[in-house]
Amino acid sequence: MDSSASDLRDTNRRFYEALWSDARLIAPERFNTWPLFDALAAAAPRRLEVAPGLRPRLPLAGTCFVDLSQAALHRLRREGAAVAHAEIAALPFPDGHFDLVCALDILEHVVDDTAALAELARVARADAALLISVPLDPAAWTAFDDFVGHHRRYEPERIEAMLACHGWRIERSAVYGMQPRSSRLLDLGQWFLTHQRARAMWWYNRVFMPLGLRFQKPLTWRPGLGDTAGVDELLLVCRHGTA
Repeated sequence: MDSSASDLRDTNRRFYEALWSDARLIAPERFNTWPLFDALAAAAPRRLEVAPGLRPRLPLAGTCFVDLSQAALHRLRREGAAVAHAEIAALPFPDGHFDLVCALDILEHVVDDTAALAELARVARADAALLISVPLDPAAWTAFDDFVGHHRRYEPERIEAMLACHGWRIERSAVYGMQPRSSRLLDLGQWFLTHQRARAMWWYNRVFMPLGLRFQKPLTWRPGLGDTAGVDELLLVCRHGTA
């Protein structure tokens, strides 16, 4: 592993280990992803979710969760989930093992996203589904991207081409994400997380996260990529090895 990849992994691990050490587990049923994800999971006996932290989207029972955060894995294990300590580019599973693979808000965090997508394809069986989300538009980069350990944002055509190179076809997509639009609010949150973490986590767990969950809108699905103009983040449903 080169030094840039190692440094980014360590930055991400420190940030999220601290975040999940103070955060509460949110059940997947509370997210607007649940109606579709639950339906897909019901038809997928073997399921994998990569780097969920304490925000898993697939059912806890019957899903294997992989993360670098020991705090997150410990909490998920207490809830009865199967867990493994690993990263997206080195998954400890055999080829063609999973019917459903989920990797939300992770691809933008790794230096070698090509290797990450190759690994997701390797562990997926033929006709498996992939649930993946990525931030869009490099020109929309903010200090928040740096703060949370992003390595890139994607042009829509690039992520579509990368997925296709690894055998994934985009079936549908939806506008996604819970990032506040106010840059001042983001700056304030970053300051408190840096300088007054305990106070920031109290507000995050008891005020901002519950409000964000309450005001989620149902996801609106459209075929393929859809219109990406002005979209900050996209959630994609892909199928493996289909024409």
